[in-house]
Amino acid sequence: MFQVSIQLTDSLKNLLKETAEQLKGSAKRKFLAQTVAALGHGGQLKAEQELGWNRVTISKGIKELTSGITCVDNYRDRGRYKAESHLPNLLSDIKNLVDGQSQIDPSFKSQRLYTRLSAAEVRHQLIEKFGYADEDLPTSETIRVKLNGLGYRLKRVAKIQPQKKFLKLTQSLSN
Repeated sequence: MFQVSIQLTDSLKNLLKETAEQLKGSAKRKFLAQTVAALGHGGQLKAEQELGWNRVTISKGIKELTSGITCVDNYRDRGRYKAESHLPNLLSDIKNLVDGQSQIDPSFKSQRLYTRLSAAEVRHQLIEKFGYADEDLPTSETIRVKLNGLGYRLKRVAKIQPQKKFLKLTQSLSN
């Protein structure tokens, strides 16, 4: 059996690359697989080297073509879960720790709560007081983000400043 392989000119390469970039998901994989099949023997290697296509994606497309079953891409469920999904009591425990060490905005201009505890200190106290394991807890940066989400800001709690003593005007000073 004699197969004719297609020569890839620069204009054909550009056309194939642009077409592949415009397609997404299974349509793209199907196009890649059909192109590789048209290239003939060694088409996957040629497509990888000259067109920059991923061989894993090409082989997935070939499997979809031959079996007739399309793989479903589940992009929405990828990624990292929030810390609350692993540790359901984390936010309430943070709130319990920080509430005793915080005060409302002294000027009453906002609803912000200011706390003396840093995120690293909150993390340390979660380990000590609530028995969390060090490797189970998120980083201090993540705890800082959670504190901000709960409405806490790290700021020195303002102490009440004593009033300055003013000299009382006496009759001897007023003359």
